[in-house]
Amino acid sequence: MTMLEKTTRINFLFDFYQALLTPKQRSYMTLYYLDDYSLGEIAEEFNISRQAVYDNIKRTESMLEDYEEKLRLFHKFQERGKIMRQLDLCLSEEDINKEKIDQYLNLLKELD
Repeated sequence: MTMLEKTTRINFLFDFYQALLTPKQRSYMTLYYLDDYSLGEIAEEFNISRQAVYDNIKRTESMLEDYEEKLRLFHKFQERGKIMRQLDLCLSEEDINKEKIDQYLNLLKELD
């Protein structure tokens, strides 16, 4: 996984699970991933060591992955997106296949 892919994944996980984090964890993650602060800048902002910021961010990333493993909200979001793209393709065809559309709609229901 590239750094960009990891950052994108963490941003999605943060969107889904930030309510489960402490205010401090949310602050560090927002500054690091969304506002592009360096570890040093965050450490200076909170008057703590760079290592403490790094440890907190790594621990929070691990927590986000654990939440995803258990709740699978991001996975379901991705699957819904794939199914919706397939539905769009079906509906744009001249000869609309109702059985195929019903199949995709059933797949969407199964994700809930």
